[in-house]
Amino acid sequence: MKSIFRILAAVLVLTMPLTASAQMRTEANTPQVKKQVELSADVVVCGGGLAGVCAAVSAARHGSKVILVQDRPVLGGNASSEMRMGIVGAKTDDTQETGILEEMQLRNFYYNPLQRYTMWDDAIYSTVISEPNIKLLLNTSVNDVVMNGERIAAIKAWNINAYTDYTIGGTIFIDCTGDGILRLSGAKYRHGRENPAEFNENYLQQGNDAKTMGNSILLQLRKTDVDVPFKAPEWAYHFTDDDFNYDTPKSTIPGLKFNYKRIYHPHDNNFWWCEFGGNFDTIADANDIQFELKRIVYGIWEYMKNHPDGRGKGYELDWIGALPGKRENTRFVGPHILTQNDILSGGHFPDVVAYGGWTLDDHHPDAFHRKGVMSNEYTVPQGFGIPFGCLYSVNVPNLMFAGRDISATHMGLSATRVMATCALLGQAAGTGAAKAIEKGVEPAEAHKSYIGEIQAWLEDDDVMLPYRWRTVSELTAKAKVAEEVEPIRNGIDRKWQGEDNGVWVAPNENTITYTWKKPVTISGARMIFDSDLKVRSKRMRKLEATTERVDIPKMMTKSYKIEALVGKEWKTIYSESDNYLRLRKVSFEPVETKQLRLVVTETWGAEKAHIFAFDAL
Repeated sequence: MKSIFRILAAVLVLTMPLTASAQMRTEANTPQVKKQVELSADVVVCGGGLAGVCAAVSAARHGSKVILVQDRPVLGGNASSEMRMGIVGAKTDDTQETGILEEMQLRNFYYNPLQRYTMWDDAIYSTVISEPNIKLLLNTSVNDVVMNGERIAAIKAWNINAYTDYTIGGTIFIDCTGDGILRLSGAKYRHGRENPAEFNENYLQQGNDAKTMGNSILLQLRKTDVDVPFKAPEWAYHFTDDDFNYDTPKSTIPGLKFNYKRIYHPHDNNFWWCEFGGNFDTIADANDIQFELKRIVYGIWEYMKNHPDGRGKGYELDWIGALPGKRENTRFVGPHILTQNDILSGGHFPDVVAYGGWTLDDHHPDAFHRKGVMSNEYTVPQGFGIPFGCLYSVNVPNLMFAGRDISATHMGLSATRVMATCALLGQAAGTGAAKAIEKGVEPAEAHKSYIGEIQAWLEDDDVMLPYRWRTVSELTAKAKVAEEVEPIRNGIDRKWQGEDNGVWVAPNENTITYTWKKPVTISGARMIFDSDLKVRSKRMRKLEATTERVDIPKMMTKSYKIEALVGKEWKTIYSESDNYLRLRKVSFEPVETKQLRLVVTETWGAEKAHIFAFDAL
C-alpha cells in the first residue's frame, strides 16, 4: 500500500492548478492583486471541523460534487492541532461512534502511531482530498451570502493566503461552522438560553438571556526529570491559594454530577475548566475572550508549577492552544428543536439519523471566575436519537446544518455539542444532502419522501441508528450458512448488550461461506471488521510527547481474499493486504456462482480475526 505521503502528493499533482511562468510582473502589467474566482457545486459545506469533514466526505461518496470551505489552515476544528480538544461522545462501548469518524481514527492509528497532532491533522486532510468529488478551500472565510428569493444562490468568501475572492454557487449549502455564518441568509436562529418554561426544561435553572457556555484554551504538559520554576508573562494572572479556596461538595441527587476546577491533578492534563466568555458574545468578543484565556492558562501553570507542595513536579509546559475551542454560540431553527426532554426520553424519532450519549452538561457562563460548580452533568440514555428535522432550516429551503449549530435548545445542545456526536450529525447532513441532490428536491422533501433511503445509506456506511438495525443485502439473506456463522447476518455490526454479534475466524483455516440453491451474480461485498470499540480508545493523547506507539486492534483483519466457486474450483475474485479499516465496501468483475466465501489470511496480531458483517452484493 502506498504511504500517505505518496497518496497526498499524487492527489496534489492531479488537482493543483498550474500557473505558467511569463514575464516578470509589475504594477504596470498586473494591477490586480486580488483574484476573482467563481465556483459552483451540488453541495457547499462551510466549516471544516469534524462535522464539516464528515458532511463533505459523505455527500461526495454518494455522488454529489462538493466544495468544502474552511477558514483555518488545517481541518478538524476543535480536534485539530490548533485546539486539541478531546473527541468525546457516547459513554458506553456499545454506543461508540463509527462511520467516517472511526475511519479517520483508524487511519490515524495506521499512519501516526506516535499520536502526533500535526499528523492527526493530515489523517483528516487525507480523508478529504482523497475524494475526487471534493474541492477543498483552506484559509478561506465566508463573509457574505447571495440570495435568490428565499434560497441561497451563492456564498462569498475570502482566501487570506491566495488573496482570492470567491463566489461559490450551489444547490444545497450546509453550515458546519458552529458560529452559523449562513445566518446571513436570514435563516431563523437562537443565541442564548431559553426561558425554562418554553420547553418545560427543569434542568435549566436560569434563562431568557443571551448567555452561553464559554470557550476554553487548553494547555499540554510534558513529563520531565528536571524541575525549574516557571515564570508567566507580565500580563498573565498570578494566582494564589485564595483563588481556589472554596467548597467542592458532591451532588446528592442521583444522575447529577458537579464539576469544578481540577487544579490538583496535573497528571490528568485535562484543563477544560480554563473556560471563559459565556457572559459575552463568543463570536463578536472572540479576540478579547482569547486574551483573557491566555492570561488564565499562563497563570494556572505558574501557580501549579511553583506551588510549594510540589504538585507540578515532574512536568513542564509543552504547548498552549493557538485558539479557544468554542462550546456554544448560535443554533439554527429547524422543523424540530431538540430539547432536554427529547434526550431524556431516548429520542425515539422515526426520522432518526444520528445519536448522542454525552451528558446534559450545562456549563455556568461565569466559568473559570466562578468559585463553585462550573458545570452540572445530568445522566442521559446512551444512544439517544437525533432526528433529521434538526438538520435543515425552517425558512431557507436549501440550507442545512450540522455540528454545534443544529436546531436545539440550549439544554439540548449541551448534550449534542461534543465532537463525536457532531461527526455523526455531519455524516447525516451530508448523506441527506446527497439524497436531495440525487432526487432533485429540497431537504424538506427529502425528509418527507426519502428518509428511509437516507437511513439505509447511513447504515450501509457503518452508522448505527438507534432503535433499528441494518437490513442485510438480499443475496446475503437468501444464502445458506453454517449455524456458527449466522450472527453475521443479523445486521448488528457491533457488540450489543452482552451479545457478540460476530464470528471469530482463524487465518487460512475457517471461512465465512455462503451457498445458494441456484447460481447468482455477485459484483461486490461489504465487510465490517471489529476495530475494538471501546470508550475513547482512539482519541488523541493528552500527553503528546511520548515514544509509546499505538497499535491497530489485534483482532482486526489485516489481509483477506474473497473467493467464488467457479465450476469446481475456488477462484479469488478480490484480495487486499494491509487493511486497517473497519468498513470495507469493494467491487469486482461480476461473477456467477453458487458459493462465495471470505478467507482471512492475516490479522494484526491476534490468533483469530473478529468479523461483524460479510454481505454479498
